[in-house]
Amino acid sequence: MHLLGSAILAGLTFAQVANAQVSDDRWYLAGSAGMNIQDNDRGTRNAPFGTLGVGKFLNENWSLDGELNYQNPNFDGNQDMNWSQYGVSLDARRYFNAEGRDWAPYLLMGLGYQRSEEEFLGAGVPAPLLDREEGNLAAKVGVGLQSALAGKRAAIRTEIAYRADFDDGSVHVGDKEDWFGDVLASVGVVIPLGAPAATAVPPPVVTPGCEDRDDDGDGVNNCEDKCPSSVAGQTIGPDGCAVNVSIDLRGVNFNFDKATLRPDAVSILAEAAEILKRHPELRVEVAGHTDQCGKDGYNQKLSERRARAVYEYLTAQGVDASRLAGPNGYGESRPLEDKGQSFPACKSETNRRTELNVQN
Repeated sequence: MHLLGSAILAGLTFAQVANAQVSDDRWYLAGSAGMNIQDNDRGTRNAPFGTLGVGKFLNENWSLDGELNYQNPNFDGNQDMNWSQYGVSLDARRYFNAEGRDWAPYLLMGLGYQRSEEEFLGAGVPAPLLDREEGNLAAKVGVGLQSALAGKRAAIRTEIAYRADFDDGSVHVGDKEDWFGDVLASVGVVIPLGAPAATAVPPPVVTPGCEDRDDDGDGVNNCEDKCPSSVAGQTIGPDGCAVNVSIDLRGVNFNFDKATLRPDAVSILAEAAEILKRHPELRVEVAGHTDQCGKDGYNQKLSERRARAVYEYLTAQGVDASRLAGPNGYGESRPLEDKGQSFPACKSETNRRTELNVQN
């Protein structure tokens, strides 16, 4: 039991410095050394034993090993006579892995073939030295502990097992026993063959920064957006806030029966053109109007010529024509209230005008 305790302690010490999972997809070599505690009924002394095998993990919980073993104990009665045993077994191990843990306990189940070579004295004087060579079925069960393997040069395996050796032909024991039970306590090493399989590394999760996001869809990124809850259809300024754009064309009037821009109207239109260029998202309608003097048909044509004059001026100043609806003439149909004049419907200069009506 002292040997087993030391073996388990060694395995745990190795496990603490490992930093990988226990399972691996490579073939591996496995070897161990320990003590074979012989069945007392066999009449032999406890002896060291060794194993050598090859194996592979079938999945993260199961491995399968093919293993050779050898032990050479002495008889209690006559230590000059040889008794040796060797065999082969197929061993399955069921591991109990846990998240974040680089070691795992396991259960062992094995089935194999053991061959015994036994010397004994025959009848006669002097008695001749004879030997028996015979093979038989063997089975074993056990428990163990293994440290991490993946990504490491080796892993440590500590184990204690019980092996039933169905040998019913021992000369020294005679017909008294049909099988023997031996205890195997060992410490082993597992050495993977070849380089570990490449582990797929998922691409890093890139969280867009505020400069790459525009949550309210107003065209201004979140870093610079001071009004993060803009409503669709609003005119938005560079800070992300709604802009109350007012284009005042009061003063862009025309002389009676004329569609020619007056000098005072040009300066007002120049300012309007600058506003439109500062706010490229704006779309406006160019509308022309007349007073109510004259016939309706004539006034309609006159209002269209006045709207055309403003339209051509704005496009000449660099305003994209796709942003200008019209030009549209409304004739005398939309007069402005002009209090205090005797004939507001006819002679009012304010009705001889153009307008820029914001469309968005």
